[in-house]
Amino acid sequence: MKKLFAYLIILVTALTSCSTNAKKYRIGVSQCSADIWREKQNAELRMGAYLQGNVELRFAAAYDSDERQVQQIDSLVATGIDLLIVAPNQVATISPAIDRAYDKGIPVIVFERKTNSEKYTAFISADNYEMGRVMGEYIATQLHGQGRVMEIMGLKGSSPAIERHNGFADALKSYPDINIVATLQGDWTEESAVKAVNGYKGDLSDLDFVFGQNDRMAIGARQALKSASTRFCGIDGLPGENGGIQLVRDSILDASYIYPTHGDQLIQLAIDILDGKPYEKETLMMSALVTPGNARVLLMQNEEIMRQSGYLDQLHQKADGYLHELDTQRIVNWMAVGVIALLLLTLVLLYLYHLRKIALQHERVVNTLWNMKPEDLPAPTENTNPAKDAEPAVDSDTTKTLATPDEDEDEPAAVSLFITRFKEVVEARLDDSDVSVEDLAADMNLSRVQLYRKVKSITGSSPVELLRNTRLKKAYQLLLTTDKSVSEVAYTVGFTAPSYFTKCFKNEYGMVPGEVKK
Repeated sequence: MKKLFAYLIILVTALTSCSTNAKKYRIGVSQCSADIWREKQNAELRMGAYLQGNVELRFAAAYDSDERQVQQIDSLVATGIDLLIVAPNQVATISPAIDRAYDKGIPVIVFERKTNSEKYTAFISADNYEMGRVMGEYIATQLHGQGRVMEIMGLKGSSPAIERHNGFADALKSYPDINIVATLQGDWTEESAVKAVNGYKGDLSDLDFVFGQNDRMAIGARQALKSASTRFCGIDGLPGENGGIQLVRDSILDASYIYPTHGDQLIQLAIDILDGKPYEKETLMMSALVTPGNARVLLMQNEEIMRQSGYLDQLHQKADGYLHELDTQRIVNWMAVGVIALLLLTLVLLYLYHLRKIALQHERVVNTLWNMKPEDLPAPTENTNPAKDAEPAVDSDTTKTLATPDEDEDEPAAVSLFITRFKEVVEARLDDSDVSVEDLAADMNLSRVQLYRKVKSITGSSPVELLRNTRLKKAYQLLLTTDKSVSEVAYTVGFTAPSYFTKCFKNEYGMVPGEVKK
């Protein structure tokens, strides 16, 4: 019956779609990477698009790959976007792709990172040079003008890394007794900072301060140095759990610098450009230093903002419910117009439904048996037929006893026992990516052909299909109940490639694994 109603809704939607003529903007968002800072910004972009009501966002993340970002920008342009928002991975390498989009008449907003071309419509970012300069002044003040410091830079060739370094170096020029021991190269990740520190051959003893160009690299340096006397500071100052503000409050970092995301402001700028309204071509967002003196207050303010945001989400849900009621009324009106066509379609679908009724009943029985636990099995009844007291087949290499493949295969208790045993075997090998049908058959004391025929006759599915479905069910549970990443979950349930896991998961549940975690 679900398919019946689905067809009805599709038809009604087709009838009503002709009445919607609202202009919808398609905006492509090309992120150079994927991290907690960009996740927060993407969430703000979605919220801004929701409030605008006429925006479709198309996201792409390059994961710090120049080649991938160039391909993604060209692909977004080819899909027919109305505006491009882009954070270039590096200054020089991404510029040609941005230029191609701009030359096709697509407005371009460059945010957070600069391009070496003038072919963009607007630029919006915080002042990275000023952040580096303020951090240099802060460290110099804390050290009273003398000491040993180290800097860990972000991705080589990216404008924030260059500008933050320049600001930091210029600030320390006024303090000749502060020795910059080393300027190491990272790539914005915690792991890159650990690798850079561990790979440095010079003397890193008695360091007074480490300036990581973002909070994650500062934490990476802290892990690698394991120094109780060294102090660490970074940039990003994200709110929330394990964000820069909390790290400063908890004395893990000595200072951070709020690097605003402002996805909602980006969306508003995009809409102003598309609507032909006035806008600023160059916009610097406000930011602030986070120290132990203000971290607690900033964190409290953010918690209050998040609480108010939660209230807004509830209001949005209520508004969606009201709009849904209006849509339902519209659907009812159109259904009255198309009632004859719907009745004919209903008769055809009901006929098809009855043809499949027996197959669906069998599927429900199989699903019930598959999900039964051993204690749910029916208690064995006393056997009064001497002919059935014959000893069942026993494998000489094991003490496990099973009914022969053809014996009592139509008896509910025998089917339940077989399904339960097969489920136990599958779940025991769930994390083994190399397990084969032969392995499962061996565990069941059957040949490969016997297992395949038995499982296929009872469930209508092959052993491999049941193994994959069981892995996907387990993965769904892990995504809901654990903090494991999508890749970790994929490997835990026996998939050899997260990409293939994501494809299978979407085919089964209609969504990607990341949407389940959110």
